Amino acid sequence: MRTVEVTDHISSLVVSKIKAYAELIKLRLSALVTFSAVFGYILGDRGVSFGWSGFIGLALGGFLISGASCAANEILERDLDKLMKRTQNRPLPLKLISLQEALWVTSIVAVIGVGLLWYFTNPLTTWLGVLSMVLYVFVYTPLKRVGPIAVFVGAIPGALPPLLGWTAATGAITHEALIIFGIQFIWQFPHFWAIAWVGDEDYKAAGFKLLPSGGGKDLNTAIQIMIYTLFLLPLGLLPSYFGLTGMTSGIVATVCGVLFLAQTFSLMKDCSRKSALRIMFGSFLYLPIVQIAYLLDKLP
Repeated sequence: MRTVEVTDHISSLVVSKIKAYAELIKLRLSALVTFSAVFGYILGDRGVSFGWSGFIGLALGGFLISGASCAANEILERDLDKLMKRTQNRPLPLKLISLQEALWVTSIVAVIGVGLLWYFTNPLTTWLGVLSMVLYVFVYTPLKRVGPIAVFVGAIPGALPPLLGWTAATGAITHEALIIFGIQFIWQFPHFWAIAWVGDEDYKAAGFKLLPSGGGKDLNTAIQIMIYTLFLLPLGLLPSYFGLTGMTSGIVATVCGVLFLAQTFSLMKDCSRKSALRIMFGSFLYLPIVQIAYLLDKLP
């Protein structure tokens, strides 16, 4: 009986540690980032046969680089995370993982991720991956307490995954690559600002200043969210216009863009948390639906 209890205890500790590591690298967020990179790769691949080695290397390497970036962010903000309800149950504030352990895990994950990109893709993709990490960890993270410029800076590494996917498949930054980068770049402004609106009290407790227009949850901020969402309408049509995809995906992107835009008018009308929450969930739906539509409508 004693042996069984010890075995169960060890199993419980192992499971807890795995869960803590998964939270440290933000497993779900890293998986979404990887999806965007994979989207760029599939869209950019024009070979006679699909480049499976580059695809797998990009997926694994991209996932690990994203995970390392998230983990490094949690390390730098470990004291601030204690101040916010949404983050106070992360592994470092709860001391489920020691700081030294987190540093080792983050370093190992980052090195393996960069190594996979270097070996299976190309130098351009690898350096873009490193750039993404550096911008996210060492520029975006500290700027969050400076002002809304952080959202602009953070949108760059946030939009790089599809670009990384494209360069992994083609080895070059082309106008098509810049289009899919641009769509994801602009999408992040209503996405980030809606999240910042919903979590405003939490963010203020940690000293984060992410909302535009002086940080107010007011009409000026709502108008800016609307304007950036409006930009998605013409941007969403560019893949069809340049012959990257067919018109069907352009129609899907336009319909999704109009529905997304419609949510911003409610926010402009009442400036409520409920309306901001709708925009936040709408942003979560817009990007994957549009990207999947582009993949299904990809022209040879």
